[in-house]
Amino acid sequence: MLRFTMLLLALAVGLAGCSGGANTAKEEGKRYAMQGEIKSLDPAAKTANIAHGQIGDWMGAMTMDYLVKPDAEFQKLHVGDKIEATVVVVNDAKFYVTDVKVAPK
Repeated sequence: MLRFTMLLLALAVGLAGCSGGANTAKEEGKRYAMQGEIKSLDPAAKTANIAHGQIGDWMGAMTMDYLVKPDAEFQKLHVGDKIEATVVVVNDAKFYVTDVKVAPK
């Protein structure tokens, strides 16, 4: 009986570890380099309206709003800044900008 209980416990721990890793990897999404210019900022929503060039094979050049994560990355931004950043795409409806580098003026 003890051997069976230990086997079930080991199986449960193994399955929990597998599913947790898969969810984390899925949430991270695909990462793309972005270059653009900040057109406007919405501090309440933590979004930046960014005019950007082509983003890998995900999106063509355009101007649109992006959620910026974490908050410290958003705090770096000012209207008119030229930036290099990373866009993380979890799916077509969920994406955000991170790892922001502001070009010196």
